[in-house]
Formats: sequence, structure tokens, C-alpha cells
Amino acid sequence: MSFIFPVEGISPKWGENCFIAPNATIVGNVEMGDECSVWFNAVIRGDVNFIKIGNRVNIQDGAIIHCTYQKCGTIIENNVSIGHNAIVHGCVIHQNVLVGMGAIVMDNVQIGSNSIIAAGAVVLENTIVEPGSIYAGVPAKKVKNISEALISGEINRIAGNYVKYSEWFKNL
Repeated sequence: MSFIFPVEGISPKWGENCFIAPNATIVGNVEMGDECSVWFNAVIRGDVNFIKIGNRVNIQDGAIIHCTYQKCGTIIENNVSIGHNAIVHGCVIHQNVLVGMGAIVMDNVQIGSNSIIAAGAVVLENTIVEPGSIYAGVPAKKVKNISEALISGEINRIAGNYVKYSEWFKNL
């Protein structure tokens, strides 16, 4: 059974056609849209600030979404994939973004639409990721502009696949 708890009287909420893995944890001020999925061992902690998640967002296995007390909430817009074991903390991720496996996104980061954060990248506090770009490395820097092929072939494909994958687990 998923660990879903209120914090100070505020309970998590989610839309239609969502999948939440049996061992996922979601607490506090978390709002999630439609067709989202929260995978095995993922943690979304809206205990110290708010977390707002749009539609068609997948939070993959072992990922952590959190925020900073009295400083930074977290906003994740539509059609976003948060890769396995990624950490997303107190930032804004605009629509059509892929955050790669093991990446870390720190407080006050703004990730522009149609962007990819490479696996293992560390996006330092206050970084502005340009829309339509790929950032990689430690600390993460822009490595190139994103192509239309990557937007449809990676960002949209992965987000769509996770909507499909979640259907396989709906009857757990």
C-alpha cells in the first residue's frame, strides 16, 4: 500500500488515470494532474512547502521531489519525465522536459520548456536553463540546442510510454 499522508491537515491530491506504486510515498501539500505516475520507491514530500505537478508527469523509481521550508516550492508542469533516482528540489520545471537518471536539480532553478537535463547532471541553485537546450555535467552547463527529433523522440516518447506502462500496473 502506498504511503500517502496529510501534513498539518493538508492531504495530497491527484487527478484521473494516475498510477501510484504500492511503495511510493506522497505526503502533505502535493497536487498532481491527470495521467501521472509515481513509481516504486519514489518520494514526493510536500511537508515543508507546496509541490504542484501538471498532467502526464512521471516520477520514476527512487526519484525524490522536495522543496525548501519558507523559501522554495516545487512546480513541475505538463509532459515531464523525472528519471530514476533523480532529485528535484525547490525549483520550476516547465513543460516538455526530461530530467535524466540520477540528475540533481537544486533550489530556485528554472528549467525552460523542451529541455533535457542529462543523466547525472547537477543543476546548481539559481540556474536558468534556456528553453530548448540540453544541459549536462557537474555543474551542469548548456551543451547544445535540442533538436525537434529529440523533443518528439525522447521527451514526448518517454512521457507517453509512462502513461502506457502505468496501465500495466493499475490492478495491483
